[in-house]
Amino acid sequence: MLEVISLTVEVCGKRLVPYIDDMVKILERTIVDPFPDAKRESCKCTISFAKTVPEHFHMQAESLVKPLMQTIAHQHSRVRVAVIEATGAVIQHGTGKNVDDVLSHLAQRLFDNSPQVRKAVTLVVGDWLLNLRDRYSYFHKLIPLLLSSYHDEIPEISQMTADLWRQVGAQWERENEDDLKDKMDFLLTPPALYPPGVERPGLGCRELVVRNLSRLMPAVSRDMGDWLVGTRVKTAQLLALLLLHAEDHCTQHLQPLLSTLYHACADPEKEVVKPSLGSAQLLGTFVGPEALLKLLLAHVESASSTSPSAPWVPLMVLRAALRGSSGEALHPHLQRLADTLALPEVCQETQQAVYLEQVLECVDALLEVCAGDSISSVSLQLLKVLISVESLASEEEIRDRVEVCVRSLCEVQGVSAVCEVYRRHMSALLEWLSHTHHSWTGGSLQRTQLEVALVRSGPVIGEFLPLLLPLLQSCLQPSRDPEMRLHLFTMLSKMLLNAPHTLDSQGRFHEHVDVFVCECVLPNLVWQGGRTAAAIRTSALSCLLALLTGGAIATLQLLSFEDRLTPLLVSALDEDSQMCRLLACQSLSTLLKLTGADLQPDTLNKIYPEVLKRVDDGNEEVRVSALKALGVWLSSLGKNYNSQSNQPHLEFLFQQLLLYLDDPDSRVQEATFEVLKAGSAVHPSLMQKEVEGVRDKQRCPIYCDKLLQHIQSVS
Repeated sequence: MLEVISLTVEVCGKRLVPYIDDMVKILERTIVDPFPDAKRESCKCTISFAKTVPEHFHMQAESLVKPLMQTIAHQHSRVRVAVIEATGAVIQHGTGKNVDDVLSHLAQRLFDNSPQVRKAVTLVVGDWLLNLRDRYSYFHKLIPLLLSSYHDEIPEISQMTADLWRQVGAQWERENEDDLKDKMDFLLTPPALYPPGVERPGLGCRELVVRNLSRLMPAVSRDMGDWLVGTRVKTAQLLALLLLHAEDHCTQHLQPLLSTLYHACADPEKEVVKPSLGSAQLLGTFVGPEALLKLLLAHVESASSTSPSAPWVPLMVLRAALRGSSGEALHPHLQRLADTLALPEVCQETQQAVYLEQVLECVDALLEVCAGDSISSVSLQLLKVLISVESLASEEEIRDRVEVCVRSLCEVQGVSAVCEVYRRHMSALLEWLSHTHHSWTGGSLQRTQLEVALVRSGPVIGEFLPLLLPLLQSCLQPSRDPEMRLHLFTMLSKMLLNAPHTLDSQGRFHEHVDVFVCECVLPNLVWQGGRTAAAIRTSALSCLLALLTGGAIATLQLLSFEDRLTPLLVSALDEDSQMCRLLACQSLSTLLKLTGADLQPDTLNKIYPEVLKRVDDGNEEVRVSALKALGVWLSSLGKNYNSQSNQPHLEFLFQQLLLYLDDPDSRVQEATFEVLKAGSAVHPSLMQKEVEGVRDKQRCPIYCDKLLQHIQSVS
């Protein structure tokens, strides 16, 4: 029956005008017929009838909109295509009042799984933009529908969209030629930083977007927050396309554009974020830095209020905008950019990895875009930013990226090594950190910043000891925060173990060693109750041992404060902490190596009994370390030590050591044997006498026999 009606329309043509009401009523019913083929034939008949009697069809066209929209989501894709095509004809030949009634339905079909359906929507919307009588009133609603197909996954649809859009722009350009006369001459040259490899839209297309952008932006902003991922993706792609057309006219819409981009860049879907960053880059290309940075940097400074749930988003937009700009354009604003990034509320805002990554991205973008001499003027600020990021980072990956950025900072300035950048700025860095050092605690970021600066500067820090030592002296006072002192001593221990390449790189640490030991280390070795105080003493001992073994202190300097140091080390031998006792033994051993030959007998005789007690320690490592210290004590006895006049001390020491020669622990036996060998060189006859006196009393006289043989061989 429907085929007969279609044939009737084809044959009779305009003679059906008297029956237009009947025809429309029939189509109203057949369009919603349950049978899919009936729906398709009805749509075909509708198109034919609308084209046959256009001058009369508009009076009844409105009646067909409702049944068509009821059918547009049919499960069969061919039915959906037919309905969309029929909708195009009904609106085209209607009064134009029903465009709003169909737009939302057509927009939903842009997400259809069937490429044919999406193609049909694109063709219909393109036809309306070209031929709809009242199209100028609907440009702001139709343009986004057409351009949404610009990035369709099917190349045919994408290319068709581009062709239709060019036709729309060219037609509008012809229709408004008089208004465009002035622009047609000087708007033909693309902007200097136009994206490479991108075809610039025609003047008509650009003007259409420019004149409708203010009406498009509210819808774009709204759809960027849609609950459907597909809608947000298409909206993000559309925004980038609109900005490509708007070019420098984006400036007058900066505030809503930035708000929209912040929302988009915070999206959890990468497919939304990627085109949004492309939009931000286009802003950097087309909008002058003066206008853009005025808003953008203010948002970066107040990120927690601008984007509370994602404070890193303004930084994301900033780095994309920087990459879209040029070094020449940014040069006048470089100081302000660097100062903003170096603000505590920016580079020290949070420990979130994603935030720190965006700070690094901004620095990286600046180094890339503004490479050359201009970076030297902001090198200090950027170094502060990088130090702050490394201080906050808990992920190794971020710390590695900081190193890469620091090397880039060197390269753009023509500096060969990282330490050279620190050499340029170390004075300023230490001054920067010194401003707040009186309020530092263990959790202070500034304390971590100091550690990063000292460790990363390598040998350079040896050139700035006059600035560093007062800072350390203040921070290591016993009245200061214990956790902070603990961290600083740990850092200093590592540096002093490698003193020739850190603190003593210039061979000048000896000029400050008295202050360092007497004002920084020794006050922290004085006994105080509590576990925290014990931990501080342990870390201070570790630092002292590193100083003694690292080669940064001379014997004469040690002797100048030995009388203050030795009692504290002896006292530390009785600490509850096994590590503290071990470090005390090792420190005394090293001290004796360096100064033993110059120490007075009375001083030496006060040391060995306390060390001897530790041979009975409950920890094996402490026992062995104490024995090694006693071996050093015996080996370091100099000319001042008369073995005859001090024989009672030696006799007591030998007798006690011989007890441990029969110890159940083989390590202790071996260590004791080595100590006694050293003792035999001090007083051989006394040693032989004592060994012979205990040989028969020991469970295993092997070591006694070996010792006697050794004495015989050296006599």
